[in-house]
Amino acid sequence: MAQRCDICGKKPLTGNRISHAHNVTKRRWNINLRRVRVRIGGTHKRLRVCTACIRSGRVQKAA
Repeated sequence: MAQRCDICGKKPLTGNRISHAHNVTKRRWNINLRRVRVRIGGTHKRLRVCTACIRSGRVQKAA
């Protein structure tokens, strides 16, 4: 399953891990995803949403 927010489309960033001796290896910064029951229209649906979308109010949690 892809690490991607269903609301904003945010995905992991890639870069390099650099040691003190400047050895370079690949690394990933994963996003903080949560499975949330969301109210869309009149129905409830489970989505994988990043915490930035939850905090900003872009998603309405179902009770």
